[in-house]
Amino acid sequence: MSFSTATKNELARVTAPAACCRRAELAALVRLGGRLEVTGGRPGALSVVTSDAAVARKTFTLFKDAGVWAEVVVGKGVRLHKHNLYRVRVPGGGTLARTFATLGLLDRSGRLADAYPARLTGRDCCRRAYLRGAFLAAGSISNPAGDYHLEIITNSARKAREVGSLMRHFGLKAGGFRRKGRHVVYLKEGESIAAFLKLAGAHAGLLEFENARVLREVKGDVNRRVNCETANLNRTVEAACRQLESIRHLDERLGLGRLPAGLRETAFLRLQNPEATLAELGEMMDPRVSKSAVNHRLRRLVELAARLEAPGKRSVPRGGN
Repeated sequence: MSFSTATKNELARVTAPAACCRRAELAALVRLGGRLEVTGGRPGALSVVTSDAAVARKTFTLFKDAGVWAEVVVGKGVRLHKHNLYRVRVPGGGTLARTFATLGLLDRSGRLADAYPARLTGRDCCRRAYLRGAFLAAGSISNPAGDYHLEIITNSARKAREVGSLMRHFGLKAGGFRRKGRHVVYLKEGESIAAFLKLAGAHAGLLEFENARVLREVKGDVNRRVNCETANLNRTVEAACRQLESIRHLDERLGLGRLPAGLRETAFLRLQNPEATLAELGEMMDPRVSKSAVNHRLRRLVELAARLEAPGKRSVPRGGN
């Protein structure tokens, strides 16, 4: 079972305690997942279509709770050949008109309203219920082990704006775009998706999402640290190779015995300990010197070898380290 399906199954088991919240959730299911059949120019029947059995049961239960008679028809989808397609159907006539009126989906003239009335989502509990219904009707969420992505697909820009506005009311960073003529509202940030799951009531899904999120962040931190350590090690190895090459060049062209004592000691220790760190080289010297002092001496050796490459340059540093 995918994470998206598991999340929908969990949300389908959530029952809002207040009737107004249950009505808001049903309104979202109807607006985003409903299809209105037209017969003779008049509404013939309303169907809420889903491929998820749990969502179908939830929709049927909400209709029953609102005093609306509905039936569930099971069939096969055109594209979902291996899955059942559930159609929660409310017949036309007076029952359908009362349903729309109950959900507040009729305008003052008795026609199907293009926008949902503000009174449906006048309180935060109803707003949460509406978002839960919107996700059940037309939402999906990716596996948290991969890229973070939650989206709700609508067939109109107005519905997308409604959902996006409700998300932003709770501080969620919702975005939108068009895909193949459909309007998509999405969340991309892990914090926003976690907040959505919490406010919708998917507590088990939230726990799984947060566990995967923490594991992913820990792996990312470990990879960054390993990459950083590897880069530092590569730089250290490259520097040591450059120092060894410079010291050998000085020995061939000038002779290490002509170097000042500090540089001579550092050069011999580096030749004898090519893999030692700067701190370890400093510990080997008598008297001991700091890591920065060792680095300064090695840098002087590299610079001296580079000067010897220039024509007519064979000078030996006088005194110093």
